[in-house]
Amino acid sequence: MSEFSIFAVFMVGLLGGVHCLGMCGSIVGVFTSQVPQQHARWPFHLAYSSGRIASYAIAGALVGAVGQAGLLMRDAVPVQHLLFALSSLMLVLLGLYLAGVWGAVRRLEQLGSGLWKRLQPYTTRLLPVNTVPRALGLGVLWGWLPCGLVYSVLLTALASGDAMQGGLTMLAFGLGTLPNLLAIGMFWESVRGWVQSPRVRLAAGMLVAGFGVYGLIKVSYTFYVHGWTGACHVAA
Repeated sequence: MSEFSIFAVFMVGLLGGVHCLGMCGSIVGVFTSQVPQQHARWPFHLAYSSGRIASYAIAGALVGAVGQAGLLMRDAVPVQHLLFALSSLMLVLLGLYLAGVWGAVRRLEQLGSGLWKRLQPYTTRLLPVNTVPRALGLGVLWGWLPCGLVYSVLLTALASGDAMQGGLTMLAFGLGTLPNLLAIGMFWESVRGWVQSPRVRLAAGMLVAGFGVYGLIKVSYTFYVHGWTGACHVAA
């Protein structure tokens, strides 16, 4: 996985505040209201996000390991390049979604509905969120909430073809989402209008789509120069 890809997924997380507000804004808002007034909010929100990012990293490591198993066929088919092309295409579609142009990415959220139905009952046991450990545990569970943004980036982790790189990819993405969710939690009313601005949505979406277009051009150039067989031995 190149440094560019790591930077790209970090920026996807950072620019995905448009999506985070819609998906997690109400959750964080309710969570904020349950923090005891005598306590500072930021330790609770930091613990919540730490648990969430840890779940992202675990999921990334798992799909990276699956991608690594797929690379056993590398001498027959350039699997890594095809996965990288798929992840780049998903970035383009994700960018269009963030820009408000195309909403089919939401259909990806149906993929994790079965797992979430099993995990969701455990979240109620951690409410109200009146201690930092409860906030951490809630974050770990909410990290598995079906999310088209997360699933799109998981494809990039899959394309890395390595468990460690997959985990690092999702860690970078999670760190990118951190400023948004901390801001939502600490300054809910102040940031909501700004993030929902059509111009902000369009700019963020087009930048994310640009990362995907770059990836597609990179893969296309590799196949053009090296051909189908030669691309098997060229790093993505």
